[in-house]
Parts: sequence; structure tokens; C-alpha cells
Amino acid sequence: MSLPLYEYGQAVRLIRNVRNDGTYPGKDTGALLMRRGAVGCVYDVGTYLQDQLIYRVHFLDQGCTVGCREEELIPASDPWIPNLFEFRDQVVATRSLAVRGEVVVEQGRTGSIEKVLRDLPGGIQYHVYFGDGRVLQVPETSLAWADAQAGDEHEH
Repeated sequence: MSLPLYEYGQAVRLIRNVRNDGTYPGKDTGALLMRRGAVGCVYDVGTYLQDQLIYRVHFLDQGCTVGCREEELIPASDPWIPNLFEFRDQVVATRSLAVRGEVVVEQGRTGSIEKVLRDLPGGIQYHVYFGDGRVLQVPETSLAWADAQAGDEHEH
């Protein structure tokens, strides 16, 4: 196991929504605990299943402490550009998507977010699975919520 990347008292920012995996008391499994973009301070570092570092992060503005994995955090001082979609969100292509000039996804086709790519020069992009065995890298500007109602429960 590697050494912790973040230290006690360090300000960190969540880059993913954190939901209850069943270990947070008093909340249903799957309930949203903290939204991406929230800033908190590392309160403690421990391990889970002897091989995963878990940071207890206190989010003062929200008044709670949540266990976070290292890949869910960045230093609070790092630049932050909020992303619209998260892993597993259902999206729709707002334009036809082509590979080497051949349209492979028609406008209006539904897909699922597989990965958020935050550090690219052109802004946030996603790996999107469109159901035919193909995952495409798609800019956020070419995607919308698959279900208009789903977007209502997310930040804009």
C-alpha cells in the first residue's frame, strides 16, 4: 500500500459525487452524501480491507464527515471546472458523432458515461458507451441528459 497523498488538515475537493455504500449510519444505501466540488479538510487517514486508503474528510459548510477514496479527491487549491455528468449517468448525443468521417453514433442516441476526463486542453470530455461495444471520447458540449427529469436532480 502506498503512502497517503493527503495529510491531516489539508484542504481537499471532491471530484465525484459520494453516495452511501452502506457504511454511513442513518442514510439509505445509495443516498447522496456529498456533491462533487465540495471542499473539506482531511481529518484522518485509515485503511479499508487492508489495501485501500480512506480519508475521513470533514466538510464544514455541510456539517458532516465522509470517508473518501484518494481518487475522489484533489487538492482544494487545484483548478476546479465542474463537470456536468458522472460515471453511469445516462446521456444522449446532441449531434451525430463520427470516427474518421464515418458517422458511428446518430444524434439522439443514448449512452452511458464510463469515465470523466477532466484534464484535457479542450475542456471536460467523457468516455461514453453507446451499446454497440464501442466507447467514444465525447466533449461535454455534445451531450445532454438522456432523461430530462434526471437533469433536475443534478447540479447545472
